[in-house]
Amino acid sequence: MKISIDKGSSVPVYLQIRNQIKDQVLSGLLPPGFRLPPERKLAEMLGINRSTVLNAYRELKADALIDSHIGQGTVVLSPKPPEPFSFSSPAALPWHQLFSGYVASIKEPLLRDLMEIVGRENVISFAAGMAAPELFPLEIFQKIYRRVTQSYGPAAFLHTPTEGCYFFRESISTFMGARGVSLSPEEILILSGSQQGLDLLVRAFLDPGDAVIVEEPSFFSAIQAFQAAGARVREIPVDQNGMQVELLEPMLIKYKPKFIYTLPTFQNPSGAVMSLQRRGRLLELAYKYQVPVLEDDPYGELRYEDQGLPSLKALDTRGYVIYLSTFSKMLFPGLRVGWLAAPPPVVHKLALIKQMVDLHPNSLAQYLIDAFLKEGLLDRHLDQVRREYALRRNVMLEELTRWAPPETYWNEPKGGYYLWCRLPENTVLSKLLTKCADRGVAFVPGDVFFTGSPPGNYIRLNFTFSKPEKIRAGVKQFISALNETLQENKTKRKGIKNQMKPIV
Repeated sequence: MKISIDKGSSVPVYLQIRNQIKDQVLSGLLPPGFRLPPERKLAEMLGINRSTVLNAYRELKADALIDSHIGQGTVVLSPKPPEPFSFSSPAALPWHQLFSGYVASIKEPLLRDLMEIVGRENVISFAAGMAAPELFPLEIFQKIYRRVTQSYGPAAFLHTPTEGCYFFRESISTFMGARGVSLSPEEILILSGSQQGLDLLVRAFLDPGDAVIVEEPSFFSAIQAFQAAGARVREIPVDQNGMQVELLEPMLIKYKPKFIYTLPTFQNPSGAVMSLQRRGRLLELAYKYQVPVLEDDPYGELRYEDQGLPSLKALDTRGYVIYLSTFSKMLFPGLRVGWLAAPPPVVHKLALIKQMVDLHPNSLAQYLIDAFLKEGLLDRHLDQVRREYALRRNVMLEELTRWAPPETYWNEPKGGYYLWCRLPENTVLSKLLTKCADRGVAFVPGDVFFTGSPPGNYIRLNFTFSKPEKIRAGVKQFISALNETLQENKTKRKGIKNQMKPIV
């Protein structure tokens, strides 16, 4: 047995002795039954006090590595194998108590549920706002992909600037310029879908208690993002000419909002288009009260009639409008590429936040869409989808006109993705949802587009995703479920009416 003592060490001498003997026992250098020197003799060998050795032996006995017997001295024991750790039955971790207040404020993920519905077989979906997969320009993108990978090689798969590739921002600048918006590339931030733009703007501008003005009804994901940030969401009603701007000024005075959120072109969900007069008045009020305007424009290129109106960004002469758009509605939703246009100081701050969220937008997707734009292919593709989506819209309108019961109303949008419908007053939407699900049809109930109780039984129907023959079949199934729901509710009401009244 070999033991060395370092009197200059911070470890007490008795622990040095204990640790070295323990290591030798566990390694097998000191086998079971080996007799250790008596305390006095080991102390003399090491030139230390006997009490120090005694303390070391006590530690080893406590570790069950040695034992002392009269007449036998101190001997090494067989090390006990470590007992397996046994888990008790702990209570389940209360995850809901650990989430932040931000997470607790988020409502059920309707958008995720809509994506899941779209993926089901044998479901005719009028729910999610999706482009028609059969219209995707796959062959063109396959050719572009080959050219990009041959021309740029690994560069197309490397990291890019947080703001997006400069050449792609130049292409977006050109694209916007053809639509009456003069922008430099420095005023453009490439996004992982325009939904990310909403998230970045919420993080950048909103503190709990801040006010935001929105249209009523409005895009449910925007409402959810504002509410999750603790903002006070205040609504301005929408009619066929968009936000009723004549009601805006008192709200600006009373609430002093951080910004005004609007979808002025083919509004989601109503399909309304803000008139040119109202667009001008909205900007006048924004300038007067120094309130930024957040223009969300995912559907502006999807017009089926008329020439369209200039965007708020095109009309803005003072840099008050922050503009959001996306290629998800025009091309492929799965590419997740959108953009934001704003003054350079805003772009800079948003880029700092974006860098913490996802570092930068999809590199390869930027190269692909950039080539698609530069070769003039987007306008050709838009011509095709406009014709097809107009056809599908007309099919849905025809079927509703043919089969819908009285007191069912809907808009006739000149663009966008949706019909906004008001069902008869005695419709129970929860029952209708269930009956439609049983028939393999999905839609979005209108209450998610309001911050409070909706003023009627509204629903949103998408007409772009399903083919015309499926639209016809789906509308018939939807109307069948609606008629059954109305009949059941009518019978129930009649039964209540005929009940005998108590005599009092």
